[in-house]
Amino acid sequence: MAEITNTTYEEISIGDSATYTRTVTEEDILAFARVSGDINPLHTDPDYAATTQFGERIAHGMLSGAFISACLAMELLGPVTIYLGQTLNFRLPVKIGDTVTVTMEVVEKHERRKRLTIDCTVRNQHDKVVVAGTSEVMAPVEKCTVPLTKV
Repeated sequence: MAEITNTTYEEISIGDSATYTRTVTEEDILAFARVSGDINPLHTDPDYAATTQFGERIAHGMLSGAFISACLAMELLGPVTIYLGQTLNFRLPVKIGDTVTVTMEVVEKHERRKRLTIDCTVRNQHDKVVVAGTSEVMAPVEKCTVPLTKV
């Protein structure tokens, strides 16, 4: 069984970074619509979306936010990371078939509560920024390795 090991507050340094890449599929958008309850036709109805300024369906902005969360949990810090806050600026739409890459970098460490400030950028396959923002997290203080559950 696959496992994941976290990176603790003491192990992480300012300037440490991670990336996470994902190609957005129609199923990703429909699954996100089902889970979130956001069934806006801009995301789910190709005929309606064709009449909008985008000319086609686009992904929910928060789907990119979920990819940022995945980068934090699966690449940068791992298990026992506590998400405290996120700012997101949506700059360009993400469409079905786009390959997006989240890049994050630790920019501040806050010793008292073991918190981190992390700059986050999501770029598409054309190297255009589609989302930019900042994450605030409480980093793990104890090392752990846990099994990954297949979903």
